[in-house]
Amino acid sequence: MPLELPDQIEKFKEFFEVNENYHNELLQQVRKGNAWVNLEFADLARHSPELADLMLDNPDDILKACQIAIEKMDLPRSSDEAPLRVEPRMFHLPPEQNMAIRIIRSKHLNRFIEIIGIVRQKSDVRPQMTSAKFECPSCGNIIPVLQLDQKFQEPTRCGCGRKGKFKLLSKELVDAQGITLEEAPEELEGGEQPKRLKLFLKNDLVAPFNDKRTNPGAKIRVVGSVKEVPIVLQTGGQSTRFDLILDVNSIEAVQEDFTEISISEEDEKAIHELSQDPDVLEKLVSSIAPSIYGHDSIKQALLLQMFGGVHKARDKGVKSRGDIHILLIGDPGSGKSQMLKRISNIAPKARFISGKGASGAGLTASVVKDEFLKGWALEAGALVLANKGIACIDELDKMTKEDTSAMHEALEQQTVTINKANIQATLRCETTVLAAANPKFGRFDPYEIISKQIELPPTLLNRFDLIFPVRDMPDKTKDEKLASFILSLHKEEGGQEGLIKPDLIKKYVAFARQRCFPKLTEPAMIEIRDYYVKMRGGGEGNETAIKAIPISARQLEALVRLSEASARMRLSEKVTKRDAQVAIELIHYCLHQIGMDPDTGKIDIDRITTGITASQRSHISVIKELIQEMEATVGKAIPIDDLIREASIKGIAEDTTSEVVEKLKRAGDIYSPKHGFVSRL
Repeated sequence: MPLELPDQIEKFKEFFEVNENYHNELLQQVRKGNAWVNLEFADLARHSPELADLMLDNPDDILKACQIAIEKMDLPRSSDEAPLRVEPRMFHLPPEQNMAIRIIRSKHLNRFIEIIGIVRQKSDVRPQMTSAKFECPSCGNIIPVLQLDQKFQEPTRCGCGRKGKFKLLSKELVDAQGITLEEAPEELEGGEQPKRLKLFLKNDLVAPFNDKRTNPGAKIRVVGSVKEVPIVLQTGGQSTRFDLILDVNSIEAVQEDFTEISISEEDEKAIHELSQDPDVLEKLVSSIAPSIYGHDSIKQALLLQMFGGVHKARDKGVKSRGDIHILLIGDPGSGKSQMLKRISNIAPKARFISGKGASGAGLTASVVKDEFLKGWALEAGALVLANKGIACIDELDKMTKEDTSAMHEALEQQTVTINKANIQATLRCETTVLAAANPKFGRFDPYEIISKQIELPPTLLNRFDLIFPVRDMPDKTKDEKLASFILSLHKEEGGQEGLIKPDLIKKYVAFARQRCFPKLTEPAMIEIRDYYVKMRGGGEGNETAIKAIPISARQLEALVRLSEASARMRLSEKVTKRDAQVAIELIHYCLHQIGMDPDTGKIDIDRITTGITASQRSHISVIKELIQEMEATVGKAIPIDDLIREASIKGIAEDTTSEVVEKLKRAGDIYSPKHGFVSRL
C-alpha cells in the first residue's frame, strides 16, 4: 500500500529526529536564517526505502512533504517571524539514476535524475513569479493562481459568476537563473557531438556563494527533476513538441582545478616522502611521458610548467603572471602531440585544442543569443574554460593570423576582453598555454637557421617563455635506441609505466600549487642577475654599430617564474641558487637553439621577437644612409648597381644589399621609379 501524505510527513519527521546529525544541521541552518538543508539519499533510503522510491518517481510531492515536516518540527524562531520554508537538497542518487544528457527521454519526465556536465552558458539572475493572489471586485473572494507557464495566468472566472478584470493583490517572486549544461568531452565516444540541456535554478542555488560553482567552464554534478516546457509557435499557438528543462534541486562542484582537488592524509604523506627524495626531479621527468623516448629538457620544462610560478598582485591592481607558456616547434612524428595529450591527462585542469578546428571566438569568448532572458549572453571559449589550468594547443601554425591574434591578450594580460553587441566584458583567463607547431615547410631544413623557419607572428612568439625546436635528424646510435624503445613498447601489453603514477603526479602538483608560494632568496637573485648582466654584455665592441640584444626583461621574468616552479616542485618556500641554475639552463638552451645570429655567432633575442637580427638592422641603417648621401651627388633616382658598389666598399655583400633594398621597398621607405633605379619616398 503506497504511503499517503500524512504518513510521508510523519516519516520525514522521524528521519530528522532519529538522525542526530541532520537534526543538528537543521537547527544550525534555521539559526543562521538559511533556507536549505543538505540530505544524502543513501541515509534516507536506509531509514525508509518506500520514501526513497517515491522520491525518485515523484520528487515534487515528496520534497513538499519534507518541507511540511520541517515546518511542523519544533525549531527555534521568534514569535513574530513567519515559519522559514526550508528546502531539502538531495545529493548522490543511486547509480542507475546517473545518466548522460543524450539518453534523457519522455519516460524520465517528472523523475529525479543526476547528471554531470560542463557549464557553457549562464544567464543573469532575475525574479520570477511563482504564484499570485487575485480579488474578485464583485464578491471580494480571493483567488490564488499558481504561475507555472511562461505566460502570466489570471483567473478565468470567480465562484460568483464574474469573468475577467480581477484585481491583483499580491505576487510571490523567487530569484531564478538559466544555465546551459553540456556533456563533458571525456565521456563521449568517437564522433559524438556533446548534447546540451537547460537547467533552471532558483532560491539559494543562485545565491552569491553558489554563483562561483556555476561559472562557465565549471564541471558540476546536478540533481533535479526533468520537466517539459511548451514551445510557443510564431503564430502564437502551442507546438505539439516540447522542450526539456531540468528543475535543479542540488548542485555539487566536481573536482576540477588544482584548488579543488581534495588530498587525503595518506596522499599528503606520500607527497611529502616524494618531495624529500633527492632524485625527485629525475623521477618526475621520467614519469611525465614514459612512452616518448628522450627529450629530457623538454619534459623538465613541461613539469615546471605544471607547477608554475607565483602569481603576484601588486599595489593598485597591477598583476604579474606566474604561468609559464611553452612552444614546441618540430618535425612531424617527433612526439609533440603525444606530449601535449599526456600533459592534458596529467594536469589537474586541462583542455586539448587543435589548430584547424579552433577559431578566435572559440579560443577566447563569443556572444550568443540568450534564449532564457531574450538578449545576448556570453559563451566562454577554451582558454577561459581552462582558467587556472593548462590549455594544450596543437597545430598552432595551422591557425589563421586573425585567430592567433586573439590569443595575445590571453597570454600576457591573462584576461579576455569582449566588446560585441551590447556586451562589454572582461573575463579572467589565468591559463597556462602549451602549444605545438610545425616549421614553415612542414620539416626543418638542416642548412637553414631555425628561427627563419618558424612562421608565427613575432608578437605571439615573444609571449612564450620557452621555445623548443624538436628536430628529427638521422643519427645511427640514437636511431637504434629509439627503434628498440618503440619496438619494446609494442611488445609489452601494458605499455610503459612511469615510476610515479599519473594520479599521484596530479595530486603532487595540486598540493604544491595550493600550499607553496616560494620567495626569491639573495643567492638566487644574484645568480639570475649575474646571468642577465653577462648575457647583455654591458656595451662591449664598436660603439657605433647596432648591438645585438641577447636577452630582454621578458626573459628575466621567465627566469624568475621557472625558478619559483623549481622550488615549488621540492615543496620549498625559498627559491635557492640551484633552482635559479635549473631555470638558467633551460632558458640558455632555448636561446642557443633559436636565438643564435649566424653572422656574429652571438645570441640575439630580436631574431625571435622581431624577425630581424641586429646585424640586419645595422645593414638597413647603413644602406638608408648611403641612399641619402647618394641623393646629393647622383640625384633623386639612384642606380641600384651604384648602390651595390658603394655598399660593398662598406663591407656589405651584394645579395645582402639586394635583400635590404627589397625589405625597404616592402616597408614603403623607397620605391622604384624605373627598372634598375630606386628613390626615397
